[in-house]
Amino acid sequence: MDIKTDWNAIRKHFNLSFRSNFHVSIASVDKNNNPTVTPIGSLFLNDNQTGFYFEKYPKKLPQSAELNPNVCVLAINSSTFFWIKSLFSQKFRRYPGIKLYGHLSAKRNATEHEIKRLQRRMKATNVLKGNTYLWGNMQYVRDISFTKAEKVNLGEMTDHL
Repeated sequence: MDIKTDWNAIRKHFNLSFRSNFHVSIASVDKNNNPTVTPIGSLFLNDNQTGFYFEKYPKKLPQSAELNPNVCVLAINSSTFFWIKSLFSQKFRRYPGIKLYGHLSAKRNATEHEIKRLQRRMKATNVLKGNTYLWGNMQYVRDISFTKAEKVNLGEMTDHL
C-alpha cells in the first residue's frame, strides 16, 4: 500500500472506521521501552499524509512522544454489517484495517479551523450533556506526519486488496 497514491482510500477507511468505533488506537513506546496503546477519538487526516489529534486526556502518549516520537495508528472498520457481508462472501471488498506509521510533533494550540472540524464531527451529539464534558474546551493538538501505510492482512479474504 503506497501512502501517497492510496491516501484518499486511506482517509475514507479512517472515516468509516471512526463511524463504527469512535476511535483509533495509537501505539507508542514508553520510557521503559514497553509498547503502549492509547485510544484517540479525535484524529483527523489532512490531504497531505499528515493528521492531528486533540490532546486533552492522553497521559502516556505525550510522555512517550518526549522520548520517541514514532507511532503506529490503527483503524479497524468494526461495522457489523461490513463483517457479516465479508464473512458471507468470503472476502473483504475494502480493507478491514489500516495501520499508519508516523512521527508526532510537539503539542501546540489548536487553530480555529481544527476546532471547527472537531465541532462538525461531534455535531450529532451536541444535545447530549456528555458532549460538552468530553469535547468542550479542546485547546491543544499534536500533529502527525505519516511515512508509511500498511493494510491489515487477513489471509485469503484480503489477498486481492
